[in-house]
This record gives sequence, structure tokens and C-alpha cells, in this order.
Amino acid sequence: MTTSLTALELSERFRSGALSPVDAAEHALEAIERVDGEINAFCHLDPESTLAAARRSEDRYRRGEPLGPIDGVPTSIKDIFYTRGVPTLRGSRLLADKPGAADPGSWPDDAPVTSAVHEAGCVVIGKTTTPEFAWKGVTDNTLTGVTRNPHDPDLTPGGSSGGASAAVAAGLGPLALGTDGGGSVRIPAAFCGIVALKPTYGVIPMFPSSPFGTLAHAGPMTRTVADTAAFMDALLRPDPRDWSAVPARATTPGPGGYLAAATEGVDGDRPLEGLRVAYSPDLGFGTNDPEVEREVTRAVGVLESLGARVESVDPGVSDPVDAFHVLWFAGLAAVLAPHGPDAIDHVDPSMREALGRYHDYSAADYLDAVAVRMALGARMADFHQGYDILITPTTPIPAFAAGSDVPPGWHSPDWTSWTPYTYPFNMTQQPALSLPCGTTDAGLPVGIQIVGARFEDRLVVRVGAALEAALGRVVPTPRVHASAAGGTGG
Repeated sequence: MTTSLTALELSERFRSGALSPVDAAEHALEAIERVDGEINAFCHLDPESTLAAARRSEDRYRRGEPLGPIDGVPTSIKDIFYTRGVPTLRGSRLLADKPGAADPGSWPDDAPVTSAVHEAGCVVIGKTTTPEFAWKGVTDNTLTGVTRNPHDPDLTPGGSSGGASAAVAAGLGPLALGTDGGGSVRIPAAFCGIVALKPTYGVIPMFPSSPFGTLAHAGPMTRTVADTAAFMDALLRPDPRDWSAVPARATTPGPGGYLAAATEGVDGDRPLEGLRVAYSPDLGFGTNDPEVEREVTRAVGVLESLGARVESVDPGVSDPVDAFHVLWFAGLAAVLAPHGPDAIDHVDPSMREALGRYHDYSAADYLDAVAVRMALGARMADFHQGYDILITPTTPIPAFAAGSDVPPGWHSPDWTSWTPYTYPFNMTQQPALSLPCGTTDAGLPVGIQIVGARFEDRLVVRVGAALEAALGRVVPTPRVHASAAGGTGG
């Protein structure tokens, strides 16, 4: 009854009295119990706390005092963010096996985004799975096992926010909070057919600081652009613990915030009139599955019908993967360092193998990688002088076999080798939205990536909303979904 509704549809019904937050929470928990065994999206549930939060929200609506447009909406949090009284194990036995790890008192802090979720009145239904320390683009680990794609449980949902994307796609709560250090909200959004935004770095505060440094962003994952926008408005809460965050006064996106931007995207017949769009199918260095490129190219044609001036052009950059690897794996090695010299023997075997390939970087190597990053950022800033938006596929391929870091028979063992269009924009810190734009012949979701200049997050949301409205529903209900017969969620 509630699990197929969007966040904003739910809150509208809460206001009218047609439904209550308790209804929504109970339906979400029932659906998780019924279908999550097939996809393994959640690693922690606390039904008692969830229902208590739902009752508080119900009371606010009864008094006519909801905290905002997503008060009472079932929401999940990736098991990377600190959550007071709840273990944050990050998919790692190194943390799970520490004395006291299961003790709620060992976890006294909320991350800034967790606090924002509570302050917005969202009803937290659980924490979602991640690969160990969110290190790769698929979701499996030795602690919680393999997470699977609701469209086909034999396939991966992507990662590292794969539990979040699987939960949203399967109707197990319309809002999810993820992280993105090299594509980690956008990859699983593309594979699962949902929406996800990696905002400009610093717009959403992070604490504790990620070991991956300023590559790592927090971001909303939802079923619609409007829900993403409403969630973004709630997450824009300053926090003094993040010294690198952008001051709130510099990120306020005009009257009405992000939700107003999403509304602007659906106003009129040609809401993108005059927008300068660059379409680069491969950024000049990638190779796409033909069916993926077909769907993205079709969606670009729809942008033209909305008034955008589209030009096929590459931004003139080379693949920065070598520099990204230095930044990424130096951070990953730093994650393991506090756990002792034998920590490497107790982690994800594929992580151990990857660190065997990428290790012993010098300070000079790191500074060289930073220089590549700075040059890439400068090039993209210059590129956006001529183009408001850059369009690419989110990923060049659809979802592949679960439990593998790369597709079967792939030419490289590195997860970065199959997602060349996501990590460059972590390096440049630009906002990037993934939106479902179609399906392959086998019915697997395809994502289109909408990239803007730094701090043009509001424009990215507006373009995404316009394209979403024009495309209509392009991805079918997943095979594994809460609306399946046998439960209350429909």
C-alpha cells in the first residue's frame, strides 16, 4: 500500500491523513522481512526504534507541525556513516571483531548527515550494506555476504552504495543515504534504475573525514529527481566538524532550494530552452556496450526536444585512472594501518590483491597525482565556460554477475576499468546526477549522467527533472519488489 509511493507522495498522504508514518514504517519493515533475503540490502535493523520514530512523526502530523516535506518517510543509511547507538562496521571484520563493537555505547556519535536525517523527521529503517570500507564498485564483503540486484538477483547492484540502491529499487524505503568516492552512488543507481546525486564536494558536510580524502562525497539515492531534491534540501545542514565543507551561505540554491529547481525543470513545454549541452558518449577514451549507448543517445535527443542546444563534443581530457589509483589506494592503505601489520590478512581477498598491485606510493607519486587532478579540474572548469552541462553514460555497461569485481572474462581485475565515466568527476569535485534513461534488450537499467560545473548542483537537478518528466517511466518494476504478492506493500 505504501512501498511503491515516492517520498513526496507519502508525505502528501501523511498531511491529508490518508496514511500515517506508522503505516509506512510497518509496511517497509514487513517488506524487508519478506524480500530482503533475496537481495541482502540491509545489515542492521532495529524495528523498535523505527516504529518509535514513526510514532513521533505521526504525532507531529496530527498536530499539524511536520518538520518538512520528508518528515515520516522511511529512510536507510549506508553502513559507512556514524549512527548513534548503532554499530558502524563498514562491512569489515576488522571492526566487527573489535571488543565492544556490538555495544551501542561504543557508538556515541551521529555523522552530520545522520543528524540531518533525524532533524528532517525521516524514519530510519536500517543500515545498508557496503563492500569493505566502501573500497570498490560492487557490493560484497566477508562480513555480510553478497548484495544482489532486484532486477536480477544473479547480478550485482553495483557499489559501493549497493545496499542503498537495491533497497530503493526494491521498494524497501524511498530514501537512502550513500557515499560516492569514485562513482559509489551513481554506479548502483545506473545498475538498479534509480536516481542518485553526487553533489559538489563540500556541499554536504562529512565527518569523520573519509580516508579517501576529498574524493569522497555523501549523496541522496531515491526513485525520482524530486525526491532527490527534497532530500538534498534536508541534508544542507552545516557542521563545524567538517573543516572542508562549504559554508551554508555559499550553497543555498535560491528560493525554494533544490525542490524548487526540480519543479522548474517540469514547467512549460521547453523548460531547457537555450541550455548549452555537450554530449560525450565516451569522454574520448571509453568503450560502450552498444545498447547502453543507444539508450543514452536517445535520451540526449529528448533533451533537444526540451529546448537544449546539444553538441557532440569531448571535453578534451585523457583517462586519469593512474592518478586516481594513487589517490584511492593510498587512502585504502591508510584505512588498514591502524589495525596492525597483519590487517591485510583479514580483509576482502580482492582488496588484498588490489593493494598488492597498487602500493608503496611515495610522497612524490601522491603529489604528481594531485597535480593531474588539479589540471583535470582546471580543464573541466574551462570546458564549462562554453557548455552548461556535460552528458555521458553513467556506466558503459549494464549490471554483471554478482560476487565479482569485474564482468566475467574482463580484461582487467580493477573495478575502475569498467566505470571510466564516474571517478573523473570525483577528482574534479563536480556535481553529477545519474538518472535511468532506458533498458537494454534484456531489460536491465541504463543510466545517463548529467554533469555540471562546480556548485551548479541546482542546474543539474533541474535538467534531471526535465529529462525524467519527458522520458516517463523507462525502467520496469524489478523482479524482486515489495509490491510482490503475499505482503502488505503494494
